Amino acid sequence: MRRTLALCLLALGAAPAAWAAAPKPPVQIGLDAEFSLDNSISAQAIEQGMRIAMSEINAQGGVLGGRTLELVTRDNGSIPARGVKNIREFAQMPDVVAVFGGRYSPVLLEELPTINETGLLLMAPWSSADPITQNEMKPNRVFRLSLRDSLAVPRMLQFAAQHGHDKVGLLLTNTGWGRSNKAAADQYALTHKKPLIVHTAWYNFKDTSLVDRYESLLKAGATAVILVANDDEAALLVREIAALPVDRRVPILSHWGVAGGLFTEQAGPALSQVDFTIIQTFSFFKARPAALARFFASAKAFGLEKPVDVRAPTGVAHAYDLTHLLALAINLAGSTDRNKVRDALERIPHYEGLIKTYDRPFSPTVHDALGPEQLLMTRYRPDGALVPLP
Repeated sequence: MRRTLALCLLALGAAPAAWAAAPKPPVQIGLDAEFSLDNSISAQAIEQGMRIAMSEINAQGGVLGGRTLELVTRDNGSIPARGVKNIREFAQMPDVVAVFGGRYSPVLLEELPTINETGLLLMAPWSSADPITQNEMKPNRVFRLSLRDSLAVPRMLQFAAQHGHDKVGLLLTNTGWGRSNKAAADQYALTHKKPLIVHTAWYNFKDTSLVDRYESLLKAGATAVILVANDDEAALLVREIAALPVDRRVPILSHWGVAGGLFTEQAGPALSQVDFTIIQTFSFFKARPAALARFFASAKAFGLEKPVDVRAPTGVAHAYDLTHLLALAINLAGSTDRNKVRDALERIPHYEGLIKTYDRPFSPTVHDALGPEQLLMTRYRPDGALVPLP
């Protein structure tokens, strides 16, 4: 009996020490994106940026005094109904503080009512449709660090005018993303006489040819085309334009969806025969040296050592900075309570990021962290690197 009692007392004495040494549970961040979509690298780019940021945060002690960040992923295949289902699953996970979305605006637009209903937080590192953040939620539960259409379209129209194109056509996807860009173009036209938008042509997902729509824009007098497309459709159009006589090939100014997939591989040699530029918000080739060195010191463990190694660069960079901002908000809130973190995101005072220095990135009235000063036009080099125009 003495031996049994001694063992019991020993166990009781050790229990508090063991309990104190137990690791704190991780703080989970979700990612709902288009992992299984053919030819797409956008979900993988967002994941890569998030994981690089998490590795830095965890190496510095995590959040909330020692809780590591942990990524939980779900695949929506770019299908809105799957995205809604994933959001409901994430909302039931008590340790998930927020969910990052993917590239496709139509998916996030369909998810908004469920975000509002469940009280989850949605972080947008790629999707650009204006209504994603300019929604009717009270309070707004969506925070974006990304391009938005009301910035992209004016910049592309200005670029066209600066290069002598007084008449342009719009070639748009028949989705919420395309309609967001049409609204932005119409708004711009109210206060600018040039360039004149001579015609708008619409295409549908999985269309097998776009050349007739393109020709309709030329017939209306367009000398340049604003394209809102993802990589598959854009590559199809480039191949069809390259097959036309040289005098029927006009410059294409593209929204940035093309950079989220294997566009250069799909377009092939035809890309060198078409004047094709792409709007972006960031380039590793123009990043501040100190921020770039800090990023690649961490990214080396993920196979990235120099700018040319980064595929879908804005997806990586946006997700990287947005993850850091979310971690700051968690610490500022002192909690993983989603409502408290939401409020804290609007109160972040300052962050020295990769893309820029953020002073009050979000506020109660503004949930977009990037502005027009981040915009730049880029072009693919023969080696596949996306580089800024001189």
